[in-house]
Amino acid sequence: MAKLGYIGLGAMGGRMAARLLAKGHSVTGFNRTQSKAQWLVDQGMLWGESPREVARAADTIFVMVTDSAALEAVALGPDGFIAGLTPGRTVIDMSTVSPAVSRAIAARVKAAGGDMVDAPVSGSIATLEQGKLSMMVGGDAATFARVKPLLEDVGPKVTHVGGNGLAVSMKIAVNLSLAVQMLAFSEGVLLAEKSGIPRKTAVEVLTHSVVASPMVQYRGPFVLGLPDEVWFSMSMMQKDMSLALEMGRDLSVPLPTTSVTNEWLTAARGAGLADKDFAALFHLLAQLSGVSA
Repeated sequence: MAKLGYIGLGAMGGRMAARLLAKGHSVTGFNRTQSKAQWLVDQGMLWGESPREVARAADTIFVMVTDSAALEAVALGPDGFIAGLTPGRTVIDMSTVSPAVSRAIAARVKAAGGDMVDAPVSGSIATLEQGKLSMMVGGDAATFARVKPLLEDVGPKVTHVGGNGLAVSMKIAVNLSLAVQMLAFSEGVLLAEKSGIPRKTAVEVLTHSVVASPMVQYRGPFVLGLPDEVWFSMSMMQKDMSLALEMGRDLSVPLPTTSVTNEWLTAARGAGLADKDFAALFHLLAQLSGVSA
């Protein structure tokens, strides 16, 4: 049994903390809105009053927050987790943030005597619950070897991709394709539907065709009805697309499909869909196609 901390207990982070509890680990958690984590406390999770208290209580601290600003908020300052670190502690940051911010926080952790790896995940609530989540990890190879068994308690596929910041770079490269695929899938469904093929039939064919990536298979059916719980919001996806475009400019890599899809995300947010799952791109395209979503 390991003494773990978990900071950021949202839809994904909370479920990961639950898996770690189920594996028999001791978990001390913190979430900005405590009530959203009560179900974990009911399952045996201990509560930390701040990120600093979580770091003091744990040998390994997991972090999963929304963006770069949120990571800096829970890491820095008198109540941040860095203030609670002692030599030998390890931070596993699973957030999707700017690679530069990730490296800067890792340097601060190192200065406090700890080690940090960035370990964002590839997958969704569905793949996590099915035990199929994959993770990419950036950081020191020895630190990776030490935390790999803990990450495997969350998901079966864990890959070391290089130094600090490179795993979030890889995650951003993955996520840009998710939105691009969703937009293309929506175009295909609507083209088939307006030609006279029932939407359900078009979805069935496309999700079993050569274009059926795992993402298309689990998110494609969302065009028939969005789930009650938002898996990954339009705003969160645009945050990742913006990170990709920033990287593209810095590295002189043109990202034409990312740029176009990002404009559709902007349009969707302007149409009031900011808090919907990004699969709601279909709804916007359907409206412009004269089809009821």
